[in-house]
Amino acid sequence: MFDAFWRSVAYCLHPRVIALSFLPLVLMVAVSFALGYFFWDSSVAAVAAWFEAFDLIQAFLGWLERMGLGSLRAVFAPMIVLVLATPAIVVLCLLLVASFMTPAMVDLVGQRRFPTLAKLHGGSVLVSIFWSLGSTLLAVVALVLSMPLWLIPPLVLVLPPLIWGWLTYRVFAFDALATHASADERRHILREHRATLLVMGVLSGYLGAAPSLLWASGAMFIALAPLLVPAAIWIYTLVFAFASLWFAHFALAALERMRATASVEVLDPEPALTHDATPPAALSLPEPPTTP
Repeated sequence: MFDAFWRSVAYCLHPRVIALSFLPLVLMVAVSFALGYFFWDSSVAAVAAWFEAFDLIQAFLGWLERMGLGSLRAVFAPMIVLVLATPAIVVLCLLLVASFMTPAMVDLVGQRRFPTLAKLHGGSVLVSIFWSLGSTLLAVVALVLSMPLWLIPPLVLVLPPLIWGWLTYRVFAFDALATHASADERRHILREHRATLLVMGVLSGYLGAAPSLLWASGAMFIALAPLLVPAAIWIYTLVFAFASLWFAHFALAALERMRATASVEVLDPEPALTHDATPPAALSLPEPPTTP
């Protein structure tokens, strides 16, 4: 596990990994410009018309005018559009990158470290999607059922990371083995290394919580938000790439060892009789009688 960890840290400096980590930012800018060009005016007009229908919002805007902040009325609707659109754009870009980042990371590890490892394609794209959706559903159910236990202070720090760690290892380990391992090999590795993979999943979950510090800083220092939000998105993507590399290194190394052990057992011949050994029956044969 530690060997795979340090290898993944080194692989994060690879140009392909760095390029993929910046891809969500590029997509976010492109999507924002496209949506703004086609839908900005209509969206702002729709929000402004929606505000005019609510007396409470009109009273709030009137209070701003009395306080000498009447200029905020003109920017209130555009600001709401930005607040609503930004999280949706960010999530969409992250999902698009995540959909092909793990296969790209597995392919990178396979080409550079395991070029001779045979690809048995034990998991198709459709199977991977159903596996991820099923695991996510189970994790959400477990989170909902465990919420009453979160009132106990120690458990709130244990149960959610364990559940998300279980989900992380289920999804990442499956994707890491989908191309190279057969279905039986994948099930064997997931069963044999379940505890280690769960620890890796929990640690990856804690690493994924690191950008939350930047989100909190953005909430406290609004002036730095334009810089902190892209930085947090980049860190999210880089952590995702690192987790994909970590599971790929560990899972493919385990697969290589398992196949090497199996081939040795198959090729190991049974002990045979040496040429000096004489069958016992030959020692007891009587000599043929001589003829007179």
